[in-house]
Amino acid sequence: MTLTAPAPSRLWSPDRRWPTTGILLLVTLFAFEAMGVGTAMPTMVRELKGEALYAWPFLANLAASVIATVFSGRLSDRRGPKLPILIGVVLFLVGLVVAGVAGTMTVLLVGRVLQGFGVGFLIVAIYVLIARAYPESDRPAVFGALSAAWVVPSLVGPAVAGWATEHLTWRLVFIGIIPLVLIGIVLLVPVLKGLPPHDATPPQRKYLPLAAVAAGLGVASLSWALQHRTWWLLAVALVLLAPALRILLPKGTLLARRGLPVTILARGLLAGTFFAVESFVPLTLTVVHGYSPLAAGIPLTLSALGWAGASMWASRHPKIERHTLVRTGFLFTAAGMAAVTFIAPSWGPAWLTPVLWGIAGAGMGMATSSVGVLMMAASPEEDRGFNSAALQISDMLFCATMIGLGGVVVVATAPTAGVVVLNLSMAALAVVGAVLTGPRMRATLES
Repeated sequence: MTLTAPAPSRLWSPDRRWPTTGILLLVTLFAFEAMGVGTAMPTMVRELKGEALYAWPFLANLAASVIATVFSGRLSDRRGPKLPILIGVVLFLVGLVVAGVAGTMTVLLVGRVLQGFGVGFLIVAIYVLIARAYPESDRPAVFGALSAAWVVPSLVGPAVAGWATEHLTWRLVFIGIIPLVLIGIVLLVPVLKGLPPHDATPPQRKYLPLAAVAAGLGVASLSWALQHRTWWLLAVALVLLAPALRILLPKGTLLARRGLPVTILARGLLAGTFFAVESFVPLTLTVVHGYSPLAAGIPLTLSALGWAGASMWASRHPKIERHTLVRTGFLFTAAGMAAVTFIAPSWGPAWLTPVLWGIAGAGMGMATSSVGVLMMAASPEEDRGFNSAALQISDMLFCATMIGLGGVVVVATAPTAGVVVLNLSMAALAVVGAVLTGPRMRATLES
């Protein structure tokens, strides 16, 4: 029997080369900015005398991103992706300038809010652009490439930002990427100009703007409440989120209803469980095993490489059913999370952590890109923006919840015991995700 090699993707054919480059460049820059800000933030707040407001640049950015994803989805469904992409680029660029020249924490917060709005608008509109500009057969390759676009920032972003902050100025974390953002949008101009007229009419959705604001404030409040164990604020967050999510997510999402709802839920379960465990891997290696910060970061590097490699492998095998890849990805991630539990005790084989966490990263690479493909396949043109926004909201909501709960568990107990409980809980939840993404997710393509 003769094996047939996978057909080459048309992402890099002459008519697609520059749009593909523009999309990937923009996503890479978003990732670099996100990674770099975390590294440079201690220096920023110290110089601006804003130590008491340390968490606010992150929370303000998160709230703005949630709100903008909703508005971008609605605008994309009504007008197509061109206008929200242009709005997003302008807001992101202005935010970079404002944060880069900030002389006070207030100005820095304004810049971070503008950046959050910009990224929120752009990410959703880019998803819609992919659906408009690339045929369904090429979408696995596009989403695989998007996943891979986070790898270089994950590997070099913190180091570059740290070097620039120490030897030059933290302001370069913002100002330095402006020329590359401009190049990215210039590369997208031809494909934006060539898009066919948008004539889809999205369904009416009442109270969408109000729900967007409530969700943004709710997710940020949830994150703060769990990290600081402020229980009255947690109640406020739940009051804001409960009605908002009924409007912003497909009906039945949190109940894992078959088809599109469980697909949206899968994105949140993947992101929430993985990043909750990853947040405490360096802590375990430094506190329990005495690793240096540099050595403790190596597993995260291996995870990023596994994520990119698996996503690219999945993109080159379009004949494998995407729901199968999602289920397999959940199982790989669950295995990695359960396995790193063994490094929590002082006698654990800490030297195995990079390999174990690389397995978890490979699972994420297989699954997350496939979730994006399945979501697009189940989205009619008039709902692509809404569903893309729902995917992002699910991601951010579960990340804020799981990471926050992880902090509560670890702080409330001894580090080793807390990490064991957290890792096993997240692994069990990932197994639940694998069970849900069998026949239930298969209905996505059938609906």
